[in-house]
Amino acid sequence: MTDRIWCQSVAASVVAASLAWASPTLAQGTPIPTGEPTLPPIPTPSLGFYGVTGLMDMPSAEHRADGAFSVSVSSFGGISRYNLTFQAFPWLSATFRYSGAQDLNLFGFDTYYDRGFDVRFRLLEERDWIPHVTLGFQDFVGTGVYSAEYLVATKTFATPDWSSPRPGQLKVTAGLGWGRFGSAGSIGSVFDEDRPVFDGGTGGELATDTWFRGPVSPFAGIEYMPNDRWSFKVEYSTDAYTLETEDSNVFDPASQINFGVEYQWTPTTRIGAYYMYGTEIGVSAQFQLSPYRPLTPLRLPAPQSVPVRPNRSTNPDAWTTSWASSERVRQTVSTTLGTVLRKDGLVLDSLVIDANTAEVRYRNLRYASETNAVGRVARAMALVLPPSVETFRIVPTAAGLKLSAITIRRSDLEAVEFAPDSSETLEALMGYGDAAIAIQGDTVVNEALYPGFSWSLEPFFSRSYFDPDLPFRLDVGAQLAARYEPAPGWIVAGALRYRIAGNVADGRLSNSQLERVRSNQTLYAQEDFTMNRLFAARQWRPAPDIYARVTGGYLESMFGGISTEVLWKPVTSPLGLGLDLNYVKQRDFDQRFGFQDYDVVTGHASAYYEFGRGYIGQLDVGRYLAGDVGATFSMDRTFDNGWSLGAFFTLTDVSAEEFGEGSFDKGLRFRIPIGWFIGEPNRQAIGTTIRPVQRDGGQRLRVPGRIYSQVRDAHRNALQGQSARVWE
Repeated sequence: MTDRIWCQSVAASVVAASLAWASPTLAQGTPIPTGEPTLPPIPTPSLGFYGVTGLMDMPSAEHRADGAFSVSVSSFGGISRYNLTFQAFPWLSATFRYSGAQDLNLFGFDTYYDRGFDVRFRLLEERDWIPHVTLGFQDFVGTGVYSAEYLVATKTFATPDWSSPRPGQLKVTAGLGWGRFGSAGSIGSVFDEDRPVFDGGTGGELATDTWFRGPVSPFAGIEYMPNDRWSFKVEYSTDAYTLETEDSNVFDPASQINFGVEYQWTPTTRIGAYYMYGTEIGVSAQFQLSPYRPLTPLRLPAPQSVPVRPNRSTNPDAWTTSWASSERVRQTVSTTLGTVLRKDGLVLDSLVIDANTAEVRYRNLRYASETNAVGRVARAMALVLPPSVETFRIVPTAAGLKLSAITIRRSDLEAVEFAPDSSETLEALMGYGDAAIAIQGDTVVNEALYPGFSWSLEPFFSRSYFDPDLPFRLDVGAQLAARYEPAPGWIVAGALRYRIAGNVADGRLSNSQLERVRSNQTLYAQEDFTMNRLFAARQWRPAPDIYARVTGGYLESMFGGISTEVLWKPVTSPLGLGLDLNYVKQRDFDQRFGFQDYDVVTGHASAYYEFGRGYIGQLDVGRYLAGDVGATFSMDRTFDNGWSLGAFFTLTDVSAEEFGEGSFDKGLRFRIPIGWFIGEPNRQAIGTTIRPVQRDGGQRLRVPGRIYSQVRDAHRNALQGQSARVWE
């Protein structure tokens, strides 16, 4: 009799849940808070031709909002600049630049292309009568063609605007420049009259012997913004463009005064037109993005409220525990719970349950934030499980790998859902532990999951950057991918590609002195039909806090073999330690089943550390694909919505001369979630890694399924950083 009552109760819960999700009001969803501070009344600072906040060629001292990301392009007088700028900290921004100059007499190219990095440090923030003050290093890691150092101040004054209730702004900028910015109107030198002459070299090394050396010149400018759309600029530039005029014929400056007008076309797009150096017309476009400002506001289906259980004193029969001995009830509860979770884009792996405790293992197929998924699972458990079940243990999984265990008391959910500080209160009441430590109870497994098979047909894009003959090359085509999971933790996967169009195969061949483990990309792009990868993997939990993986097969487009990995990462610790060891052979250029003669043992000891606020540092020490030994240092910043931006560099026992152009491996990487564009929850993302030059030193194996990236988002630091999302 009790079994039948609980089965009916569970069935009623399913009907209630279905009606809730079908409700037009709930289905419409609610906007997700961005977490960004109140925005300023007029647009963020405009960018100069070098991609940093500034006038035209001269920088200003302003900094953009923390986390801001911009892409900009400018052109005048045969000179084009393409810039990526990221506000990594409130006080530091970094820029990667790719520049092209026509008829510049360097290295025999018709158009000379140059890559460079900038960093800027905010020394003072504007307040009262104190201006912004910034110290900048331009092209400090590069060939030195555009190298400059500067100290600049900017002060903003409000101005009346008769057409708008909001005031306009007048920004006054003045500074001192060295290097490029000290080549016109010099007033002498401060530290040393001589500045080493640019000689090209391999580039990529810190030119500390040139910093603040040679002539120094004062520059200045003003920007007038009568409203939030228009701005008018004038500057006195101290760049004489000596390299472009003395031995080349790029353009002929007649004045050091530049003029410009810019228009804020959309909230993210700014365009401008300029009159430069008395002879040239210039244009620019700026795309100013922010992780906090999605192109389409993210909307989630409204979640089901936490149902409050019957009063135990007035309805003691509802709290009976006799159901716990019934296999039929447990199976019905599991089926119902799986149905409810599926509506939320979650998959039930298994349910472990007794009279007072339940553990749900699930897969998150929808939400970029794992906290969103945890909140939805907790609600589903409260909706379906019998009232006597008080303790919820929620275990996210990835391909059968248990990632963590989040413990929530059901009574806490019921008590704090509508409290003013519900997120903070629930966060304080939640517990975090290792899912490898099993709990007691009867397990109901979702037998429909294994064996599991899935496939996809989708476009692929293969990119090649910074070829001297053509800076950007691209192959496009179709990729057929398949994945088979015979049992928890076992994976067999592969991908076939067919190139439809592209020109990567037309790129220059490498002149590398090292084993060509990466720089022969053009040879790997010759065939239209390729087997991109085909591998089998096993991942498991050998002990608490320990994760392990073994992968074998054609691991990536250029290498195949055996890869092993072990990671120590406690759920509550910001520190993780990993070790990987691999034996691989280089694949044939046609990317079928054959191999070349080159093989190598490669591996690294890795340390990961979460510094807070989304900053994650990583250090990898070991042997790379070309046999060189050294270390890779990287820092990434991740955001609640899945955005990620980072930088890295690698130093090995290969000298700069052996490495070749660039001197050592370094680059930028970014990842932008699809949901940021389309406004719908989605775990997919687009991203890439940009290296100034692809060489062979410091190159790691690209193994699918590295463990740290699977587990981090489900551990305490990542979940606590997004605690408000548990209610979304």
